[in-house]
Amino acid sequence: MLKAYRSRGTRLEPMDQGAGSLAEALWIDLQAPDRAEEERVEAALGIGIPTREDMQEIEVSSRYYRDGRAHYLTVQVLASHRERETEIGPVTFVLLPERLVSVHDHRPGSFAYFEDWAARHDTRLGSGVEALLGLLETVVDRLADILEAEARRLDSLGKAIFAAHRPAGRSETLGVVLQRIGRAEDLNGKASESLSSLHRLVGYLGMQGEGADALILSEADHKTARTLTEDIRSLREVATTQAEKVRFLLDATLGVINIRQSDIIKIFSVVAFVFLPPTLIASVYGMNFEVMPELRWRWGYPMALGLMVVSALVPWAIFRWKKWL
Repeated sequence: MLKAYRSRGTRLEPMDQGAGSLAEALWIDLQAPDRAEEERVEAALGIGIPTREDMQEIEVSSRYYRDGRAHYLTVQVLASHRERETEIGPVTFVLLPERLVSVHDHRPGSFAYFEDWAARHDTRLGSGVEALLGLLETVVDRLADILEAEARRLDSLGKAIFAAHRPAGRSETLGVVLQRIGRAEDLNGKASESLSSLHRLVGYLGMQGEGADALILSEADHKTARTLTEDIRSLREVATTQAEKVRFLLDATLGVINIRQSDIIKIFSVVAFVFLPPTLIASVYGMNFEVMPELRWRWGYPMALGLMVVSALVPWAIFRWKKWL
């Protein structure tokens, strides 16, 4: 899918996707493009569109480099969906002095939000750098929203784990709790990965400014980049704190599971201990000896039953007195 936008004053608006008009676009967005769309952009701008294999390279030299006038910047961006789990994927920004091209296979919600927001609000959209910084601000804001929502879910999860009451059947929900903790760890790890790549990208932009083909950042662009750096740093600290909380909740949940198992084992142990004396008495009177006076007593059978009951109640009373039950 190919979308093109141009700057009308301080607003962003969609434009026709004809081959001639692409050279006038401020921002060209390629989502899972086919070869024909890639060739249209390459012909209009005189640049190469990276392949999916190029975008998945993890070396820094493969993620941030310059080829002629174009700077190729690859970051990991989250895409959250209500119907399925949050996914993360590479987004390559092909940055030219006068325009921006973004290439990705997934659809981050921050991109759609930036399209809508920039179409309705005045913002600086005079160059490719300004378009990129505006888009990055939206991506960072979206990450902040995701982390804030996850923090609320972790608080709710912690209250569920450490609830003072223990209603019947509570142990069956611990499996669900572990699943929620696993999803939280997965989301937090993806957010941390995205923030790390964004931090490196903004740092790369801040180092530009020398050479004929270098990007020229205005004082306002440098100020925006510094603000982005501070925001990303603070979000990375939040992600680190939440990662520690996820680990704590995991340890706490495993501890609760161990307590549940210990309670079950304790119950079985108590039951076995309580029924041990009656079993001993029953075993004695089950012996086939001729000389056993109690066998000929009229009240021998009730006496044996009474001894079994008493011998079971005494250990139970001791356990209650010791508060072991």
